[in-house]
Amino acid sequence: MSSKFKIVSEFEPKGDQPTAIETLAKNIKNGKKFLTLLGATGTGKTFSIANIIEAINKPTLVMAPNKTLAAQLYNELKELFPNNAVHYFVSYYDYYQPEAYMPTSGMYIEKDFSVNEEIEKLRLASAHAVRTRKDVIIVATVSCIYGIGNPEEWSAVSLNLEVGQTIDRSDIIKGLIKMNYERKSVEFKQGIVRVKGDIVDIFPAYLDTAIRISLFGDEIESIHEIHPISNKVLKKLPNCRIFPATHFIIPEANKIRALESIAAELNKQIQHFKQEGKYAEAQRIERRVKFDLEMMREMGYCKGIENYSRHLDGRQPGTPPMTLIDYFPDDFLIVVDESHITIPQIHGMIGGDRSRKKNLVQFGWRLPSAFDNRPLTFDEWENKIKNIIFMSATPGDYELKKSGGVSAEQIIRPTGLVDPTIEIRPAKNQIDDLLEEIRKVVERKNRVLITTLTKRMAEDIAEYYADLGVKIAYLHSEVDTVERFEILRQLREGTYDVLVGINLLREGLDLPEVELVAILDADKLGFLRDTRSLIQTIGRASRNVMGRAILYGDRISPAMRAAIRETNRRRDKQIAFNEENHITPQTIKKNILKSLSEEQELKEKEVRRLKKSVKRKIIELEEKGDVDIMVQYLENKMYLAAKELRFEDAAYLRDKIQDIKQTYEIKA
Repeated sequence: MSSKFKIVSEFEPKGDQPTAIETLAKNIKNGKKFLTLLGATGTGKTFSIANIIEAINKPTLVMAPNKTLAAQLYNELKELFPNNAVHYFVSYYDYYQPEAYMPTSGMYIEKDFSVNEEIEKLRLASAHAVRTRKDVIIVATVSCIYGIGNPEEWSAVSLNLEVGQTIDRSDIIKGLIKMNYERKSVEFKQGIVRVKGDIVDIFPAYLDTAIRISLFGDEIESIHEIHPISNKVLKKLPNCRIFPATHFIIPEANKIRALESIAAELNKQIQHFKQEGKYAEAQRIERRVKFDLEMMREMGYCKGIENYSRHLDGRQPGTPPMTLIDYFPDDFLIVVDESHITIPQIHGMIGGDRSRKKNLVQFGWRLPSAFDNRPLTFDEWENKIKNIIFMSATPGDYELKKSGGVSAEQIIRPTGLVDPTIEIRPAKNQIDDLLEEIRKVVERKNRVLITTLTKRMAEDIAEYYADLGVKIAYLHSEVDTVERFEILRQLREGTYDVLVGINLLREGLDLPEVELVAILDADKLGFLRDTRSLIQTIGRASRNVMGRAILYGDRISPAMRAAIRETNRRRDKQIAFNEENHITPQTIKKNILKSLSEEQELKEKEVRRLKKSVKRKIIELEEKGDVDIMVQYLENKMYLAAKELRFEDAAYLRDKIQDIKQTYEIKA
């Protein structure tokens, strides 16, 4: 385990990258708090950030505006830092319906959700890495500013075990149960402890491997890291430290204090409602909270326990919750990707949370302390910053003000691709004019993106062009993530030649086939046609060597003028670099990902093929009477499947091995 970051890559910084890396790293080392990296699309901003992290050697939190971009950054950084701890921290809800009350209809909506266990494991792995390593990068969405429990208490209840330690087996099990581990004898997955005689197998909630504790009486004889499916020993360990299976851990002393504090707040709220003549609300809050208190006394948990987090943490009213940021050491770096989007997201989180809870508190569904189960306010988040790099092709006013302008810029693309050419055409007859351009682009087997100002206009254009034989799709806000992925994939494949939308064609679209971006009514005022939006939208054509943009408008607005000026500045700088270095730009070649349904179909096909192959091999070996060879063959296949993370295949093979051993009475 290294304590220093080390990039593993065949590439070296080029173009603007060396200057940007040196400037930003030097400023961080000199103690400058706020920095801004202006980086055009495709200039290798992630590679530059990786080099900065390596140079300053600080734990780093990378914040992205959505799960898609977070996953992209995570994969890129994990590839660059294979020997360091790179982790992924996003919301673990596959589905989430928050608790709410609508007084006009008298309807109470209970909280409903579906948790993704794999993402929960990744979140716990992030917390574990930050608390145990210095060479750690966490890639997160803005969900990292929500409360997740006290890091000191989370670490304090961890279980330290070492070879030669005197400890009773029951004490190990009790310690694990207190940390929300479950004891089971058959099922063995993350968060489970399995006991057989003097052997205690622990599957930490944040790891892919398990820990085996072998005891001799009340002394730990050995500790091994084992494979959770095959039980094969992977490594001998002198010691280990097991952390909780959940972020929210309540020590017994805290629970007693919290129950008293909640009861006191309840009595105060009941009196408040009665004084205002709100007897129904008083009765409701009394019934709900007393039930929760009883559940916490008996079970240590209740539904919606997070609404009592202020009491459980021992915080004063209005004080900020503990978040992932509090798990980091004092000296760490924050990188905000697409900062012009992410910063407004952080600003807006607290407002939406409070407005929803206001009705719940006012009408007796929740105690006022529920307001303190919340994300950080913007000021609270800002106060936790030690060093920060804002990263965007179009930094916002906040970022530029804080950093005193652009700290470093990356305009030059190592690939040589230049920013699109821009043409302005009249808005009159824009639909028919664009149709002619679409036909030219389609002849060259390239694609077109169209942005409109209204949903109605996008629908009308899609219908009109479709009637004329154009293969067009309409991308709008009601399209879910899976369908959106499918439409973009089909655009790249050529099922569609044109994509039309409103504000969905800006950040995070990597479409090398797009030759033309058409912006209708580009001269209209508004946030969809401000300078930053125009630059971002024009940039969608920057991955194609023929990339160009047509802005339709009857005048040149100030936003258009600024966007054109900035795009041309970047274009001229890239052309000069290309000429100086004899670079001929080429369109980016990027694999088209399979659809989710195709991936699932392929996965099922592979499982069927494996079963067929195994069945044939078993029959062949049974005829020869080679049972031991048969078991060895299946075990080898199982280890290979597990190594390649094909856990369904590994589980199938494990069950087959057990069946054969039982049939032929072979001892394990």
